Amino acid sequence: MNWLKSTLSAAVGTQEPIYGPDAIQSVAQQADETPYTVMTKENLRWKAYQYTNVETKTFYLMADDGNLVMVQVIYSNIAGIHTTAHFNTKIFNLKGDSPHIWHTDALSNFMFDEQMLSFGADNLTITLNEEGDAYHIKSTVNPDIIVDLKITRKAPGFVAGKDGTSYFGTDPKNPWGSMYHGFWPRCAVEGSITTKEKTYDLTGRGVFIPALQGMKPHHAAARWNFLNFQTPTFSAVMMEYTTPPSYGSTKVNVGGILKDGEIVYAGPNNTVTHTDFKQDPESDWPEPTSIKWEWTGKTADGQDFSAVVDGPLGKRQDRVDVMGEVPGFIKTIAGSVAGTRPYIFQFSPQEKLKLKVKVGDTETEEEGYMFSESTFIS
Repeated sequence: MNWLKSTLSAAVGTQEPIYGPDAIQSVAQQADETPYTVMTKENLRWKAYQYTNVETKTFYLMADDGNLVMVQVIYSNIAGIHTTAHFNTKIFNLKGDSPHIWHTDALSNFMFDEQMLSFGADNLTITLNEEGDAYHIKSTVNPDIIVDLKITRKAPGFVAGKDGTSYFGTDPKNPWGSMYHGFWPRCAVEGSITTKEKTYDLTGRGVFIPALQGMKPHHAAARWNFLNFQTPTFSAVMMEYTTPPSYGSTKVNVGGILKDGEIVYAGPNNTVTHTDFKQDPESDWPEPTSIKWEWTGKTADGQDFSAVVDGPLGKRQDRVDVMGEVPGFIKTIAGSVAGTRPYIFQFSPQEKLKLKVKVGDTETEEEGYMFSESTFIS
């Protein structure tokens, strides 16, 4: 048992000591001087670090006909000795009359281009154009789900602060971990995904998020909340994580509100509140049933800014047991050794919610559709 525990800890890690909140240099500290920075091609380069990290490029697609899709590449390195890459696709069945279509496929012979901007593998290409404002994704990795999509940025992308990164460690000059997120919140999508049953026309809107967790994921965050909200005029995003007690249960929040061609607001002064919840018997986590998302700060020209989305989440679309494929005895030990019990709750209510935006004395209100995730890890 002790041998198994020590072997497992090399992969999932045991709980860390209590370092305290000073051991995380939140991106919010950068934002005191620089609320956000517009993304360039430089921000889109793959890092491919040679130590434990998880790097992702995730695309959330909301088609004009109501379909909701996630497409994602995960590139991960464990302890610098084992590197893997996966291509994930998920087509949500929002009507609930059949299972979601979910595929996660291991990639072979994966590589990057010389500039580390595009990614390829056997039967997969994810290519960034020369202008740095559009990705073309083509995949025949799995014959049951053929992907051919183009995602084009329609408003500037952003990172919070100067570099979009929070750093972990007791010595700020020599951090031992990091967390990075970038955002293209307002994109146009064209193309399709073809399954055995049908071809999905995914013409519509999208969000692209490049991210990197430069440490063991459950050491960086104990909980997550994510929102993608789209109205005819606005695109709203928010990503919040709460560190484990080892880093003072510190909340780090990044969000933004965009229109075509402009960032109305972006920064870290935002909050997520689970205004109502119910205890989920299977996961034993408090599943939210209603959430309030609030953005607060200044516009680029210095006007007071606030925005809110507040309302019920509707019927849960999915509850993902992240360790569902792990053998039961390992899952039990992982929970007892590392305190990890990761579940993702996904929501996309079919009833429209309202985004209320206030710039200076001018208030705007628009209905739109949302996709949100609440994740509990440890």
